[in-house]
Amino acid sequence: MGTGPRAAARQSGVLLSLAAALALLGILNSPDMVRRLLLVAACDAALALVAFLLPWQRTGRYSPAVLGLAGFAVLGLSTWSFGGVAAGTGPFLVLLYAWAALHFPRWILLAYVAPATLAYLLPLIITGQPPLILGSAAILMPVALAVALLIEAQARHLRDDRERLARIERWRSAMVNTLAHDVRGPLSSVQIVLDELREDASGVEAGMLDMALRQTARINRLADALLDAQRIDSSGRLKLDRQEHPAGVLVRDALTYLRPDEDIRVEVDPSLTIYVDKQRFEQILLNLCTNALRYGKAPVVIRIGRDGGVDRLEVRDHGAGIPEGLRDSLFGQFAVGGPEGVGLGLWIVRQFALAHGGEAVAEHRDPGVAMVVTFPVLTRP
Repeated sequence: MGTGPRAAARQSGVLLSLAAALALLGILNSPDMVRRLLLVAACDAALALVAFLLPWQRTGRYSPAVLGLAGFAVLGLSTWSFGGVAAGTGPFLVLLYAWAALHFPRWILLAYVAPATLAYLLPLIITGQPPLILGSAAILMPVALAVALLIEAQARHLRDDRERLARIERWRSAMVNTLAHDVRGPLSSVQIVLDELREDASGVEAGMLDMALRQTARINRLADALLDAQRIDSSGRLKLDRQEHPAGVLVRDALTYLRPDEDIRVEVDPSLTIYVDKQRFEQILLNLCTNALRYGKAPVVIRIGRDGGVDRLEVRDHGAGIPEGLRDSLFGQFAVGGPEGVGLGLWIVRQFALAHGGEAVAEHRDPGVAMVVTFPVLTRP
């Protein structure tokens, strides 16, 4: 499937191969026409080989249209082989027209009218068919052309829509990249100023500066999330820098980005190490904790444990929970959004988990829900 000369040629090759197979089957019903049917099958097979083997991608955009002309000629040969019986010629003629309509503009379809009509009528005239049979062309050809023009109009409409969506996607990609990159420069300057002010601040002023610093860190993470989403969309995969890290240290480092007064409890074996990309793991944990605090109910409990060949990160809240039918959709793009988010957090969590070779799921708890992310254990030789 697809567009372009190569796809058009291969599709015609499939149709011609089918025609060759049907010609060979026709021998069973008409053993007295073996030579003629073998000739038809050989012509169809030869055209199919040309369609499959020639480097059509190096030729002109509409060059495979010549295969349609050759196909009409073989259809005429087939009608002659069957003694003027056009029961199989008509459907295949319409099928060739439909194939052409998917790949070529209407002027080619109109140019096909004369050779297609000739390929249909000439064998009927040669075999001496009555006028009633010859008159069937007056019905078949307009129907074939009408079907082809309808398909061509719809295919053209779909191509225009696809090109429009491609332009929108390029614009969206450029906008996201520009936004994410351009916000970092001014934000870094703001953060430096806030850090300087925080050193000499105390009391209420220190608390306000701490809040401002947390918000700048949050905007930074949002910019990172937008860039990560863009990279995932464009390449489908991320390059990770995986190393072994103490699980407890990773969790404590990540939680420094959150407010210290949040009700978060950590249950991690101090001796456990996990094989992850540190930056991506921190973002996974922060996204899960942020969602648990925003949509669930405290306390939020973080657990990391080993289960066979995987390490399980579990972030649980004690809220109302999530219905089973909605749990899988939570990890879709823009599935969970609101005034404080754009709905990318859980989707990015799953993409990072998949990049590690693991998975991200939502599990029921009583009360609440647990977001579970798995990471394969490092295998040593």
